[in-house]
Amino acid sequence: MTKGKGLRVKDAFGSGSSLSKRKFFKNRITVSLPDLIEVQTASYQWFWDKGLKELLDEINPIGDFANKDLELTLDQYYLDEPKYGTSVAKAKNISYEAPLRAKATLVMKKTGEVKEQEIYLGEVPLMTERGTFIINGVERVVVSQLIRSPGVFFTMEYQKGKKLFGAKIIPNRGAWLEIETDLDGVISVKIDRKRKLPITTLLKAFGQSDKDIRKAFADIDKGEVKFIETTIMKDGTSDRGEAYREVYKRLRPGDLATEENAKQMIDAMFFNFERYDFGAVGRYRLNQRLEVDRSDTEANRVLNVEDLILIIREVIRLNNDPEGKADDIDHLGNRRVRAVGELIQNKLRVGLYRMVRNIKDRMSTCDVATVVPGQLINPRPVAASIKEFFSSSQLSQFMDQVNPLAELEHKRRLSAMGPGGLSRERAGFDVRDVHRTHYGRICPIATPEGPNIGMVGHLSTYARINEYGFIETPYRKVVKEKDGRTRVTDEVVYLNAFQEEKVITTAATTPIDEKGYFLQEKVPGRRHGEPATVSSDAIEYMDVNSRQIISVATACIPFLEHD
Repeated sequence: MTKGKGLRVKDAFGSGSSLSKRKFFKNRITVSLPDLIEVQTASYQWFWDKGLKELLDEINPIGDFANKDLELTLDQYYLDEPKYGTSVAKAKNISYEAPLRAKATLVMKKTGEVKEQEIYLGEVPLMTERGTFIINGVERVVVSQLIRSPGVFFTMEYQKGKKLFGAKIIPNRGAWLEIETDLDGVISVKIDRKRKLPITTLLKAFGQSDKDIRKAFADIDKGEVKFIETTIMKDGTSDRGEAYREVYKRLRPGDLATEENAKQMIDAMFFNFERYDFGAVGRYRLNQRLEVDRSDTEANRVLNVEDLILIIREVIRLNNDPEGKADDIDHLGNRRVRAVGELIQNKLRVGLYRMVRNIKDRMSTCDVATVVPGQLINPRPVAASIKEFFSSSQLSQFMDQVNPLAELEHKRRLSAMGPGGLSRERAGFDVRDVHRTHYGRICPIATPEGPNIGMVGHLSTYARINEYGFIETPYRKVVKEKDGRTRVTDEVVYLNAFQEEKVITTAATTPIDEKGYFLQEKVPGRRHGEPATVSSDAIEYMDVNSRQIISVATACIPFLEHD
């Protein structure tokens, strides 16, 4: 054994050493990491800024049953100071919460007298700056929910080797409509999964005559099968009154169907904003899918005859088109995230409507001359609904505090389960699978093994959630110079899944020089979400970072690409 100088680490990695530091990635990184718990904090802030106001606007004004004597409005809500701070709440095993108060205005309609009073609506848990809640001294996290977006989806099924298209109209709240085509060419509709009836019957109940219906579809229904004519032949109704009764019979079999109560029920079911609402998201998706531009107003958020006609026209067009394709329900343009603010809003809505019913009952029994707002309002249902959500909802979970990384990933988790979502038993392979639109939005790797695989995911590192709840991912914009060369700029643009499919993107590792010009003529790219080799001149956007496609925890795995 020779007595040599002991090899020091410094020498082994010295400048002349074959082990010296090497860079395998030339491009400089231009985009720093975003705020990683923004998904929690921004959504909770939205609830206080807009979500609660929307709820109060929905219930105001509250009148008595006859709507003659009293009218109550709630507004100007605010949060009082919390009684204890976070550390005291943890030590004493109590919740970190603050009292919610609002101004109640009671108007006596007959005398015009106005009484105002500040009322207490219950305790609301506050979010800590770390994006968590302290409930009974324990830190909890509200996991965001990934659900099917409201709007319209076009579906397809094979019958005897023939493609038959239909549509599902899904509101934010209210009755679902399912439109389907059968082999004879009759287009029928199911309301809330009840027995089906011809679609023309529903159109007549909405005020269209046979002549109007034929005119609305004359230019589109030109295939071998005349869908509208076939449906009108099958439809036994001749006028609006008969159509009302026919729809009523399907919805309430066994009840006596008079035109009056049928009209009342159908109008309440589809045209009453309290019972039927697409929501801002549903309206946005309808505009997008039907290529119309209707504003987000109450009148446009209930079911529109014009929208229904456009949907039926699209079903006919798809039936006549041999290349027609159904919508992909697992596409991230058709799924949206309900974060903590919206989940609290939905739970609070239930409590507020219970409180409104109580108020109306008390209005009918109280002494109109002496009553004050505080006597009418019992805040218990509101407080109970909030408490129930935080302590027993499937999405309000005990925080994973094994280490800071587990904590961070818990706050960025997305679950397809929960109220209004899927259940483990019903979910098939398609829902759980990795989809091409997950690129840069949901991590393809970070998901549990076992029965929850694919049902629980995590946001990718740079992903963010837009105002409608759709997940967006950032890209660096590529511009064409005057000399015809393409250059990657530092301008960052966020794209949702539908926008991304219309452009050609390339990976963050594609070699570029210091000025941002591509060094190769052919580069790896993604066209319509599918991988392809494309000319560098065709590239419109470039990934901001190679970690963009995976979640924060996955990005910590060394040599992930060899795993």
